[in-house]
Amino acid sequence: MEVKRRTARTLVKRLSSAGDAAALASAITEIRLISKLDDEIRLPLADAGAIPLLASHLVAVPPIASPSSQENASASLLNLSISAREPLMSTPGILDSLAYSLRSSAPAAVAQNSAATVFSLLSVDSYRPIIGSKKALISSLISLIRAPNQAARTVKDALKALFGVALYAMNRAKMVELGAVPALFSLVLKEERSGVLEDATAVIAQVAGCYESLEAFRKVAGFRALVDLMDKATGAKCRVRENAAAALLNLAMSGGEAAVGEIREVEDAEEVVRELAEAGISARAKSKAEALLKVLGSERTCRRGEHWIGDLDSESDSSSVPSPRLWDSSGNSSSY
Repeated sequence: MEVKRRTARTLVKRLSSAGDAAALASAITEIRLISKLDDEIRLPLADAGAIPLLASHLVAVPPIASPSSQENASASLLNLSISAREPLMSTPGILDSLAYSLRSSAPAAVAQNSAATVFSLLSVDSYRPIIGSKKALISSLISLIRAPNQAARTVKDALKALFGVALYAMNRAKMVELGAVPALFSLVLKEERSGVLEDATAVIAQVAGCYESLEAFRKVAGFRALVDLMDKATGAKCRVRENAAAALLNLAMSGGEAAVGEIREVEDAEEVVRELAEAGISARAKSKAEALLKVLGSERTCRRGEHWIGDLDSESDSSSVPSPRLWDSSGNSSSY
C-alpha cells in the first residue's frame, strides 16, 4: 500500500506543478487512467490532494483547460467518488464546481461524468440534504434534461442524480420550486429513447411525494398523463407503468382529498388502475395499483400527511434507477 501512496503523491505533485497546458493535461489523463484501473489508489489520491486540483480544472478556461482535459478531470472525480466519497464531499467548493460543470452548455462528457459523480455522492444518506441545499446544482440538472437534442446518456445521468436528490423527502418541494415537474413531463411527452422514460417516471414518482407537487402536476396535466402511462393500450413498458402507479399513489398520499379528486376526474382512471392490478406484470405494479384502488374507492377523507394506505415511495424504490457508472479511459462505462 505504501507503493500506491508514493505513486499517488507523485501524480498529484505532477498535477500541482505542471508548467503548461500540455503537462497539466498529461497528469490529469494519467490520474484518470490509474483511478479507473486501480480502486485501491483512489483514496491515496484523495489523501494526496488530487480532488481540489481536479475540481479547479472543471471551472478553468482555455488555454489552461481544454474540453478533453476537463473530461478527464470530471471522469477522475467520478472514479474517486466510488471509493473516496468523504474526502470528496469535504472538499470546499466541490458542489459548486460540479454545478458549474453540469450547465447545459458544458461538453456533454463533462456533464455526464459530473451528474454521475453527484449521484454517486447521493448514495450516502447524510449527503442528500447537503446536496439538496444547492439550488444551483439542482437547477443545472433540471436544465440538462430540458435542453433540446441532449444526448440520451447525459439525460439519463441527470435523471439518476435528480432521483437521488428526491430520495430525501425535504428536497422534493425545492425541486418543484425550481421547475422539475414541467421538465420531467416534457420528457414523458416526447421521449422515445430506451431507458430515459423509465428513469424520468421514476423521478416523477419521487417528486410526487410532497404536497407542493399537487399544483405543479395540475398545470402540466400530469394526472391525465400518468393514467395514460398506466394504460396497456399506450404500449408503455412494465417499469414505466409501475412508476406511473407509484406516482399517482404518492400524489394521493401527499396531496390528500384534492389529489384523489383529480385522479377520479380522469376518464377511465379506475378502470386502468384495476387492469394494472390484475395484469400480473410485476409484484410492484400489483402492489401500487391495489393500494391506489383502495384510495380511489375509499369513502374516508384522505387528509394531507395521513399515509393510511402504504407509505410514500422512498429508498425502497431506489432500484428503479441504475447505479452510477465508472468511466474508463476511453469513455466507455462499466459497473463497479
